[in-house]
Amino acid sequence: MQLFNRYVSTRSLTIFAGELLLIFGSVALAALVQDTPDLESNLWKVALVTVICQLCLYYNDFYDLTLVHSNRELVVRLLQAAGAASIVLAALYFLQPQLMIGNGIFVSALFVFLIAILGWRLAFNQVTGSLKLEERVLFVGTGETARKVARQILDQHDFAYRIIGFIDDDPSRLGERIVNPAIVGTPADIERLIAEHQVDRIVVGLPDRRGKLPVQELLRAKMAGVRVEDATTTYERVTGKILIDDLRPSWLIFSDGFCVSRGMRLMKRSIDLTLSLIMLILALPAMLVTALAILLEDGRPVLYRQERVGENGRTFTLSKFRSMRKDAETGTPLWAKHGDDRITFVGRIIRKTRLDELPQLWNVILGDMSFVGPRPERPYFVEELSKNVPFYQQRHAVKPGITGWAQVKYRYGSSLEDATEKLRYDLYYIKHLSIFFDLTIVFDTVKVVLFRKGAA
Repeated sequence: MQLFNRYVSTRSLTIFAGELLLIFGSVALAALVQDTPDLESNLWKVALVTVICQLCLYYNDFYDLTLVHSNRELVVRLLQAAGAASIVLAALYFLQPQLMIGNGIFVSALFVFLIAILGWRLAFNQVTGSLKLEERVLFVGTGETARKVARQILDQHDFAYRIIGFIDDDPSRLGERIVNPAIVGTPADIERLIAEHQVDRIVVGLPDRRGKLPVQELLRAKMAGVRVEDATTTYERVTGKILIDDLRPSWLIFSDGFCVSRGMRLMKRSIDLTLSLIMLILALPAMLVTALAILLEDGRPVLYRQERVGENGRTFTLSKFRSMRKDAETGTPLWAKHGDDRITFVGRIIRKTRLDELPQLWNVILGDMSFVGPRPERPYFVEELSKNVPFYQQRHAVKPGITGWAQVKYRYGSSLEDATEKLRYDLYYIKHLSIFFDLTIVFDTVKVVLFRKGAA
């Protein structure tokens, strides 16, 4: 299902809701046992503890079921999140003692919900695994697109899919292993395989469908209640990005999304201005300290100005705090790489903390950028990438952003492969652009900054 224009698996949502109830119930129970006065009027304090605990779990990737798959990882991340929540609440109660529900209530509740969450998650994994509640998927096609989507399904644990096998035109290939599941039949066997394996979903991954698409077989499957969808759609749902390798322009033209109304643009611009002005005021002390540190280490200029490509291919001048030596780049532009020796000591710190990006708030106020959007690239790289990466120019359909979907989902890019991978995320963002989606990206950006993910 989609939540705020992001695909969320039913499994993740069920786990999240279950743990929300467990944390709230544990804190309320601890308060009830200690006979806390006016508990009903203080339920908002219980809710506050619940929110902080779940934020710590979320920011510790506890709801990424692909990452938190083993029992060891489950225990480690649960304890880390509980420790973080304890520190946050201790600091909050020190600053605002009136927020406390009662002495020792959180400590008592902590042990209860740690055991409850651990038991709930282990039981959930056991039940869903033993009852085989996965959707059974049959692939039509054995090309690279079908293989890539199948690999993504096998590598993740958020969406409960089980691959039955692949369909191929050539009967002599029956039994041949593709990725891991094998070729189990030809188009003529689709109806039999649906009945035999109780197939729930058919994914069509044929690179060339002219004369090869088993139309009648797929139509009968569709009429029988089996979901039939393109491999690109499956890939989009499972990964949160768009598969551009064999993407046809017609898919972009006829697909839902990729349409930003005037009202949406106006609302987005209003939020951009509000957020940027607030952040500029709040970040002013940090910006002054950063400017002074750069000045003391390497002299002027403090700011680094560079031409970038914005909405509809229009160029603009982007401002950042300078993080490289003055003589860092002469001649052909180069991508910044991990461990780049051109980055200064102060530059390394401000890149890790994202302080170097703060002057771009002025670019947002000027209207060259948005708060959320694809990262703006230099004209030289845009020209090179447009030659080698299909649909690269389509990322300029919206204003570039200080942060974006690709930035919170992928590491710092420094190669053609990285640029291609980020484009997959950028196109997904453009397709599903909405105010709520932007707000979730800002929310995730906090996690990226706090845990220093993705910076070079």
